[in-house]
Amino acid sequence: MEVGDIREVTTGDCSDLYYLDTGMYDTDEYGAVYIIDDDRPAVVDTGIGTNYDLLREALDEVGIGQDDLEVIALTHIHLDHAGGAGFLARDYPNADVYVHPIGTDHMVDPSRLVAGTKAAVGEQWKYYVEPEPIPEARIVEIEDGDVIELGSHELRVHAAPGHAPHQVVFEDPENDAVFVADAAGIWVPEIEEIRVTSPPSNFDLEQCLADLETLEALDPDVLCYPHFGPRYVGDDLDRALEEYATVLEEWVDAVAQKRQELEDDEAVIEHFAATTDMADVWGEEKATEEEKLNTRGVLGYLEHRE
Repeated sequence: MEVGDIREVTTGDCSDLYYLDTGMYDTDEYGAVYIIDDDRPAVVDTGIGTNYDLLREALDEVGIGQDDLEVIALTHIHLDHAGGAGFLARDYPNADVYVHPIGTDHMVDPSRLVAGTKAAVGEQWKYYVEPEPIPEARIVEIEDGDVIELGSHELRVHAAPGHAPHQVVFEDPENDAVFVADAAGIWVPEIEEIRVTSPPSNFDLEQCLADLETLEALDPDVLCYPHFGPRYVGDDLDRALEEYATVLEEWVDAVAQKRQELEDDEAVIEHFAATTDMADVWGEEKATEEEKLNTRGVLGYLEHRE
């Protein structure tokens, strides 16, 4: 799949569901946005916003016009998921933005979110755009247990705060699918392997492991990853989630051991950036910056735990 491609999700028993490769960080198969074509059409996450035109084109291709879109559902407010929400709300006047209450102020005034993102992503900021503020009247706050009705489909909201306190996952029972946000890691379809996501400043290992238990209890057949794409798990769900739990725990242990050995956080970051094994998939630049970001997140978690 390449940048700008939109495909119907036929994984499992999914229907009325599409996903777009947004070309996030100029990288194929890294950032996905999902579109649900129902009585109340919905977009799940919006990407950074840099390639916003691709999302508009995808909505047109699906047949969702500017007056038709009604739901912009954000799994969390990190800008790689929510950066395009303001542009979408501006151009689709009947769409409300559904977001965790912690995210409301940041969507209305993104300035602090932008500053925090710049500090977190470093050199990757060049791939971002300044987000468009969203009028507060266009925001609907959602919490664990809420349901967003779409028609044949609904999005059931489940808290998943390990990656960030404002993160939720959306369960779509009709499709037996869950839009997993960053709660289940990064799925790399090219190599069919799972990779860690542990960015600063709110990464919490114990809560991440608890979020995997939440996903296990929902027992979906399909996991819809924003990074990247739908994955059929079926009866192998437990194994898939256990695999990510192991990846998480081993990653945190590796960073902790290297921190103890080197006694210098910057040296730890540079060590893992230099030893990434994802350059052949994502390219050297993206793979290196991803490793730095994830290492910073674990270092912050370790410091907070002390």
